[in-house]
Amino acid sequence: MAKVAASLLAADILHLEDEILRMQQAGVDALHYDVMDGIFVPNISFGWSMLEQISGVSRLPLDVHLMIAQPERYIEKFAKAGARTITVHVEATNHLHRVLEQIRDCGCLAGVSLNPATSPETLQYVLGEFDQVLAMTVNPGFGGQSLIPQVVTKVGEIKKMLVSANVEAEIEVDGGVDTQSAPHLVRQGATLLVTGSALFRAPDAAAFVQELHAL
Repeated sequence: MAKVAASLLAADILHLEDEILRMQQAGVDALHYDVMDGIFVPNISFGWSMLEQISGVSRLPLDVHLMIAQPERYIEKFAKAGARTITVHVEATNHLHRVLEQIRDCGCLAGVSLNPATSPETLQYVLGEFDQVLAMTVNPGFGGQSLIPQVVTKVGEIKKMLVSANVEAEIEVDGGVDTQSAPHLVRQGATLLVTGSALFRAPDAAAFVQELHAL
C-alpha cells in the first residue's frame, strides 16, 4: 500500500487547523511541511514556529522538507518543533553526510532530496545514512506544478540502487502527484506520495486518499 502525505503548502492557511483535521479524517499518513528560504528556491514559506503550533494540534507525523541553503543551521530548531522526518537537498549543503548524521542525532529520521535534474548517483556515498529519499518530480519552490515525465524512470533507478545496496529507505515523490500520475510512480518504486493541490481541491478527500492507498 502506498502511503500519502498531505502537502500543507496547498492548504488554506487562514483555516489551517481545520485543514489539518480534514486531512486526518481523510486518512492521510503524514503532513508534509515545506520550508523555503527565498535563496535555495525563489519562494518563502513556513518556519519552525508554525511547525511547533501544528505539532500541538496534529497526531500525524510531520515530514519536514527543507528547501533552504545550508540546512545544517536549522536542523535542531525543526527537530525541537516536532519534526518526525527532516529532509535536506543534496544541492543545498557541502557536507551532506554530516547533515544526515546531525538529523539522526536530533532524534529524527533523515531524508535526502534530489532536484529533477540531479542524478541518483549523488546518493552513492551516503547509502545507509538516510531513512528516506525524496525525488522531486517538479522543480522545487512552488505548488500546483505539473509532474516532469522524465523523472518517473528516475524513481526506478533509485529503487534499483537501494535494492542493490541492500538499503531500506522510503522512496518519496513530490510534485504533480494525483490519481493519474501516482500509479506510474508507484510502479517505479515510490512508497510515499506527497500530494497538495490535487488532494486539497478534491471533491472527496477521503476517496482520493483511498484511491492512492490502493495502489
